Amino acid sequence: MHFHSLMSSLILFVLLLCISDAESMRTLKNLAVKHGGSLTIPCFYEEQYKSDRKYWCKGWDWINCKTVAYTNTSGRTSVTDHPTLNMFTVELKSLQDSDSGYYWCAVEIGVSPDDKDHLYLTVSADPAVSVINSRVSGQEGGSVSVQCLYSAEYQTEQKQWCRFKDWGCFTVERTNTSQNSAVLVSDDEKGSVSVEMRGLQKSDAGWYWFNAGDVGVTVHLTVTERPSTTAVTTNLSSQETEDSMTTPG
Repeated sequence: MHFHSLMSSLILFVLLLCISDAESMRTLKNLAVKHGGSLTIPCFYEEQYKSDRKYWCKGWDWINCKTVAYTNTSGRTSVTDHPTLNMFTVELKSLQDSDSGYYWCAVEIGVSPDDKDHLYLTVSADPAVSVINSRVSGQEGGSVSVQCLYSAEYQTEQKQWCRFKDWGCFTVERTNTSQNSAVLVSDDEKGSVSVEMRGLQKSDAGWYWFNAGDVGVTVHLTVTERPSTTAVTTNLSSQETEDSMTTPG
């Protein structure tokens, strides 16, 4: 009986240890970028960590991870916190092949270990995936297009366009596919995937990613407000008034 009680206590201890060590930080797992290029990586954290310091470190394992940058540092690597969105972004500039490796998004939570999540970054002359423009903008009610590229060895891999907001993805097979009336995704099977988002709403703004297989690249979408109908009407009325004043009687 004592043995069973001891085992039950041990199992409970292990479960509690696993729960206490659970990590809520979230980011992508495998990213690619072209040599000499730049990349912005969003890292999402729990509401309770809004005021804690965020940082970015490099290393295959957490124990030997070396901090590269903290929040509000600038340089080739910068970390910017966005507490209203429960996320921070890591901007990497002028990337070299030697920058390839394992990295960690992390938050200092006051107890060990810090909350964290890791990813692998590959910097190369011919990245597995890329986008023509990593920052795009569209008007509310309008549309926006993103051209995504993939290398030859990923031609038969599954292609996806995904959003960080809900971690939902629109999947593309090797034939042209429409997954949603507002998001049209097509693969030309020659190294290019086109993504068109129609009927944009302000809530569509934010971070997305394109991936082929298990390799991704990030894209940020800005949605601007639609011009005010009142302002347009006022301008037209003013113009009509001006025209009537200058028209010969």
